[in-house]
Amino acid sequence: MVKCSICSNQIATLFLEKLKGAYVQKEGTSKKYPICFECQKKFQRKDELIAQIK
Repeated sequence: MVKCSICSNQIATLFLEKLKGAYVQKEGTSKKYPICFECQKKFQRKDELIAQIK
């Protein structure tokens, strides 16, 4: 079970455990943050998503 890095809601998984969302990576780090589909709709640019990560 994976939780969104912005809203902390659980992200639905699809076939073969693929997330219904995406991963975002901050510049200069190798860590990837899972983002849910709803947060992707709210914050459509990558810099907006990164600013919202907790």
